Amino acid sequence: MLTFKALVVAAVIASSNALTSSLQQITANFGANPTNVKMYLYKPTALAIPTPLIVAMHYCTGTAQAYFSGTSLAQLADQHGFMVIYPNAPASGGCWDVNTNATLTHNGGSDSLAIANVARYFISNMGVDSTRVFATGTSSGAMMTNVLMGAYPDIFAAGSLYSGVPYGCFGGPNAWNSQCATGERIMTGQQWGDLVRSGYPGFTGVRPKIQFWHGTVDTTLYPQNFWEEIKQWTNVFDVSATPVTNTTNDPQAGYSRASFGPNVQAILAQGVGHTVPEHETDTLTWFGLNSLTPGGTAPSSTATVITPTTTIVPTTTITPTTTTSVIPTTTSPPVGGAAAHWGQCGGIGWTGPTVCAAPYTCKASNAYYSQCL
Repeated sequence: MLTFKALVVAAVIASSNALTSSLQQITANFGANPTNVKMYLYKPTALAIPTPLIVAMHYCTGTAQAYFSGTSLAQLADQHGFMVIYPNAPASGGCWDVNTNATLTHNGGSDSLAIANVARYFISNMGVDSTRVFATGTSSGAMMTNVLMGAYPDIFAAGSLYSGVPYGCFGGPNAWNSQCATGERIMTGQQWGDLVRSGYPGFTGVRPKIQFWHGTVDTTLYPQNFWEEIKQWTNVFDVSATPVTNTTNDPQAGYSRASFGPNVQAILAQGVGHTVPEHETDTLTWFGLNSLTPGGTAPSSTATVITPTTTIVPTTTITPTTTTSVIPTTTSPPVGGAAAHWGQCGGIGWTGPTVCAAPYTCKASNAYYSQCL
């Protein structure tokens, strides 16, 4: 009789064996790459034609291989027929350049230009649908996703950010910005929006839509950054910062999803720290790829040389998030009749505690959410 551990191991092996391809390093000359960002590709055997592309970016201290094995994007690529590029940050600490003028400026250079150029190459040479190029990432990768949304709106159709900061928030001479990280860089929506517009001055096309996730007890990139992102992107799209809809326990218990129209969506995870776990199927829905199916094979290209690397075996079983049969819970467990630090304490429709445990006070972020800070 198999033990529970043996069953888990068997499930992991089955999951890895289910992949139709392996992670490969891209060795083709895809254009300017000022910081020597290494690129890795997962291309499933069967592709949707024309083929969507997702660029998936890792966190600080992470690698392309770690993000490949730690998320279910490759498995979903097999199911839906899109390609995934996993860039590898060149900095020694594994963080992305999200602070220099070069990376924050269209065709300005640094890490963001390398990522933009590999996407351009795949559009021109690998049959990628130019209208369906997307970006997602976690922590530093979420910050880079935001950078790409602002500096390269001509390439990307949408982004999904897990535990990041607003575009330009880390801007400055240093790679780490404590004022931004701790949520002390607070500006108006107009000021934040102007930063995005400065990424590509004169751009008049359609801006990529954006979805961001954040935890209420994130002490690495404080949750105030979530509210600043809302101000920034509602200003960019010239819509109200008051949600059109706001649903609780979505996509799971303790999460709240606010929609500000078709182009801006914000998900707050109650009691979750740094980082919010990736909800890949939800991200695919945001990208409009959830019903996509493979429909052919990729066109051949003699210009591309891709060298296989070691196949990465996932270390954990990936279970798709479900939005059904969720048992509602309170988003802020009362502590002695009062909401705890970081807990919700008010807002339209809130029925929980409105007093905060000492020494915290209830501060309103918007009409729908007040928090103990």
